[in-house]
Amino acid sequence: MELHDIWFVLIAVLWTGYFFLEGFDFGVGVLTKLLARDRVEKRVLINTIGPVWDGNEVWLLTAGGATFAAFPDWYATLFSGFYLPLLVILVCLIVRGVAFEYRAKRPEEKWQHNWEQAIFWTSLIPAFLWGVAFANIVRGVRIDATKEYVGSLADLLNPFALLGGLVTLTLFTFHGTVFTALKTVGDIRVRARKLALTLGLLTVVLSLGFLGRLQLSRGDGTSLVAMVVAAVALVGAVGAIKAGREGWSFALSGITIAAAVAMLFLTLFPNVMPSSLDPAWSLTVSNSASSPYTLRIMTWCAAIAAPLVMLYQGWTYWVFRKRIGTQHIADAAH
Repeated sequence: MELHDIWFVLIAVLWTGYFFLEGFDFGVGVLTKLLARDRVEKRVLINTIGPVWDGNEVWLLTAGGATFAAFPDWYATLFSGFYLPLLVILVCLIVRGVAFEYRAKRPEEKWQHNWEQAIFWTSLIPAFLWGVAFANIVRGVRIDATKEYVGSLADLLNPFALLGGLVTLTLFTFHGTVFTALKTVGDIRVRARKLALTLGLLTVVLSLGFLGRLQLSRGDGTSLVAMVVAAVALVGAVGAIKAGREGWSFALSGITIAAAVAMLFLTLFPNVMPSSLDPAWSLTVSNSASSPYTLRIMTWCAAIAAPLVMLYQGWTYWVFRKRIGTQHIADAAH
């Protein structure tokens, strides 16, 4: 295995980490409107991810930076062709971070309501658009002989991509609902379990349709194994939440995300962006990679820095591991 193959795998791992962590993060943001009944319950939901949401986004920055350094042609074609949806995602992430920080800065109800609305929409929109983007990547887009994207925005809004968006939206929301049941106590925990069961069944249907279509069009034996693992884990997550085993359900929903991302990258390899115009014009791990020297330097840096980052983030989750409920929320007057 050559270095560019290794970095393709590492980038897949980074996206897996991002979708696993930011997935429940987005899901909790969506739940501020779907699950919370009042402002106190919204504060409970926001507090479950308050200490970790910004750390979760580090995985996106690392995945983007690794793509830029290891596969500059992939990065250039992706960010030029998908400019508008990626810009929308970026704006949402910026507004979302501001909303988390500014929501409680003033006591006025309208002020807090507006920021809570922002948290909901800036969680829902990226959760949907990430599915649209990755569905288009694995499906293939209009790339010409010069490695340029020559399609339009309408080309990206095809039925397969929209289905992919619905899959990530429901999967992340289910993941976030299970996380909420795992991190809360009281009535909100009970309602989170019930909602997770409904969302889980919907996610199973959508995911099987999307992954099955992908397997039929671009899959092989290894991607089939990943698809089976994702399907079994998702069904197991639904069964576990029904039995009240939030920890098992959260672990299994995380395995679902990891297996689904693995399937996406398995169907891509050795391509990184297939061309729908001519397979010979596709971007591959070899024709879009940086020089071997660059990849060697990156490998040494990643080997040193990555374990430290993961240890620190794991420690953060351990420190803030306890459940919270409405009784832990201070009176609004304070």
